[in-house]
Amino acid sequence: MENEVLKISNFSAGFGQCAILRNINFSVFQNRVTAIMGPSGCGKTTMIRCINRMHELSPAAYYSGEILLHGQNIFSMDPIIVRRRIGMVFQRPNPFPTMSIYDNVISGFILNGMKLKKEQKDQIVVNSLKKVGLWEEVKDGIYRRGTFLSGGQQQRLCIARALAMDPDVILLDEPTSSLDPKSTLMIEQLLEELKQTTTIVIVTHNTAQAARIADYVAFLYLGELIEFGPAKKIFTAPENKKTEEYLTGKFS
Repeated sequence: MENEVLKISNFSAGFGQCAILRNINFSVFQNRVTAIMGPSGCGKTTMIRCINRMHELSPAAYYSGEILLHGQNIFSMDPIIVRRRIGMVFQRPNPFPTMSIYDNVISGFILNGMKLKKEQKDQIVVNSLKKVGLWEEVKDGIYRRGTFLSGGQQQRLCIARALAMDPDVILLDEPTSSLDPKSTLMIEQLLEELKQTTTIVIVTHNTAQAARIADYVAFLYLGELIEFGPAKKIFTAPENKKTEEYLTGKFS
């Protein structure tokens, strides 16, 4: 029996008169990679922005329904606590440009005014960078700015920054779309390793990527959840004709 970390129930969201998500229902399970896939404009990014409580920061944003984190409705929680427990990595690598690699990793603590001893900071930085396979590459330049790193290294630094807060879930919004194939492969291998200890939700329009790394797939189309289930089943025997058409490239 899978351990449910997130449960999305009868969830809808949009802006003003514009509905983007309609009546979405699916679960995210512990230590699994769940891919949210679908064509551009289907509501994938809005879905994870709602999970992270960023959607509601936009003017005229609305939502209805529930998103439960370990059984607790995230909309009844302090948004800062939600964002601490549900980390986010964006499409383009975005290390804080004025911060060193070291400070980037612990920036969540700095920005939240959370005081740590020097040895605690050191341990978090080393452990987080080791988790993303970056420690050996950057340990001699740890106080240089993160923007000196390559695109793939910057994205791994952003993942390390999210991991440093020890979140329940990490959300990744097309994290490899701006990276070269080699860096993409490194990120995919990293996610395979990270799921041993972390629950991962990844947004991707790349069906091959979802097939390579996902344990579960939620397929969105025009704001509706068309199909959800184990990745193997969806890629080999989808129940919905729309899913099959998408996977075979009839539309994108």
